[in-house]
Amino acid sequence: MELHGYNLPDDLYYDANHFWVRDDGEFLVMGMDDFAQRMAGEIVYVQLPDDGKKLKAGKKLAKVESGKWLGKVLSPVDGELAGVNEELETRPELINQDCYGQGWMYRIRPDDKSPLSELVHGPEALAAMLEQDMAKYAQE
Repeated sequence: MELHGYNLPDDLYYDANHFWVRDDGEFLVMGMDDFAQRMAGEIVYVQLPDDGKKLKAGKKLAKVESGKWLGKVLSPVDGELAGVNEELETRPELINQDCYGQGWMYRIRPDDKSPLSELVHGPEALAAMLEQDMAKYAQE
């Protein structure tokens, strides 16, 4: 769905830092959303931790850098890192070009998917989150 010129598919789950999560059955796929990648500018580095890394919900999974921004990626669930998008090592700009497709970042094998219910999901919740963040960044 498009909100204020940003593409935010309403079938995904979003954290407060604008990373999306898609439930793909056994795995969760994660990436940076359209709002975040535009605010960050050209992505120049994506940390690709080793597969098998144990993850704790709300704890640092990795980091992402642009020319004007450095941000942490937090794990949405407890689990295990099951895969990374290795193409981002040499082409981090894929996040800017196709953040929901070729620019996906991490594949997670969750211990439990119930923490997804704590993320932003659905058109009304997405609109409220986006409007709040647009107002916050307009003041800065």
